[in-house]
Amino acid sequence: MRAGPREVAVAFLQKTGAQHESLVRSSRRGQRREPAIATLSISGPYGVDGSGDTPSRRRIFTCDPSNGVMANACADEIFTTLARRAYRRPVTEADLAVLRPFYEEGRSEAGFERGIQRGLERILVSPEFLFRIERDPANVVEGPYAVGDLELASRLSFFLWSSIPDDELLDVAVSGQLSDPSVLQGQVERMMADPRARALVNNFAAQWLYLRDVTEKEPDPGFFPSFDENLRQAFQNETELFIDSVLREDGQVTDLLSADYTFLNERLAKHYGIPHVYGSHFRRVSLAGTERRGLLGQGGILTLTSYATRTSPVLRGKWILENLLSSPPPPPPPDIPSLAETTDEGEALSMRAAMEKHRSNPACASCHSQMDPLGFALENFDAIGRWRTRGESNETIDATGVLPDGTAFEGPDEMRAALLKHPDRFVGTVAEKLLTYALGRNLESFDMPAVRGIVRDAAQKDYRFSALVLAIVQSTPFQMRMPQS
Repeated sequence: MRAGPREVAVAFLQKTGAQHESLVRSSRRGQRREPAIATLSISGPYGVDGSGDTPSRRRIFTCDPSNGVMANACADEIFTTLARRAYRRPVTEADLAVLRPFYEEGRSEAGFERGIQRGLERILVSPEFLFRIERDPANVVEGPYAVGDLELASRLSFFLWSSIPDDELLDVAVSGQLSDPSVLQGQVERMMADPRARALVNNFAAQWLYLRDVTEKEPDPGFFPSFDENLRQAFQNETELFIDSVLREDGQVTDLLSADYTFLNERLAKHYGIPHVYGSHFRRVSLAGTERRGLLGQGGILTLTSYATRTSPVLRGKWILENLLSSPPPPPPPDIPSLAETTDEGEALSMRAAMEKHRSNPACASCHSQMDPLGFALENFDAIGRWRTRGESNETIDATGVLPDGTAFEGPDEMRAALLKHPDRFVGTVAEKLLTYALGRNLESFDMPAVRGIVRDAAQKDYRFSALVLAIVQSTPFQMRMPQS
């Protein structure tokens, strides 16, 4: 096998009851034992002659002194290329002066390539690489000012790609054209179409929806023996692929709640009770005839808003208020009693009856009157996202509720429709969350006019996802900053 990137996969091709103990590991401490790969070892290379040839090596060694190029000039060329990408700006003679002693030291140890290695190591520990440094111009006046094109390029690339600007974006910024609105829009469209924009989906979804918390949830195996690591990973893949599809197809932001499709593999389809899906690969599947539309029907969201042994209308309602309506409830007052699960006579209470008893406490009623109806609408989904018609106490599920504005609903479909009666509210929440992600800081009251402007701009284009992203990039908080001195 020649040197270069390779994809390696490991799987149990045949499941038996006689697997060797060394291949059986508990995936989670204290839980049941499941087949798992303990280690994977790859040996080699053998009989190496020379340094080999890989894509990453070719990106580093843009010249070769063995081809008649002077070694020091070649080193400067390599460092200029690498440092320009790493520092996200043109490289100065002062930058090269810092790197040359490291190159000379490495070259004296083991030749040209060791010298390049030492210089590259110095680049990778430079504050210019490790931090996004935005310096105030010398002539800055009091009050906000527009960031320079190079700073704007870094903001844009870390927002959309979670990585450094590529050569094209950096070239445009160096030329001073990136602040031109038409040029900026063109770069946003190009970057959104690039596969690297998947980082926006994965990282934003994890931050906005708390999707990373799925990895920490531990449904009780006594109550949910079918839950395993494959299902946990499928939950996360489903949501990421779903959001990515809305972005790639430039769907409406409201599709995140109302889309009648999702992405399933065989394991997840069986969990949802959806037939005719086979194999481990994920594919787009219609949800027609089900109540799983959008994010609120996805197992990952439903699991992370449940307890280990049961659902929680409170957690689910709170999650909706925080993440879909941008109306987080206040923290609970101290010394609030825990939820009573039985009557005074010791009989099991249904979830709705237990919550009604809890709301009889005036200190609890004000918040729970907002959270609970939203959570009850999802009670037909159990604590790991399966559809059901009876609750934990074997009672018939009552999924009715009333919003604070008086809108009555029953079940997830009607609640979803009620939430989307005023789409600007949901889109405004997504705009807040996405702007927070783009800026890398919490929003303040003075950011709210910009949020409202972003929503208005997106509304003119039917709340398309591309319109929302472009409006954020064009917004005052994204393009300007306050002096720090």
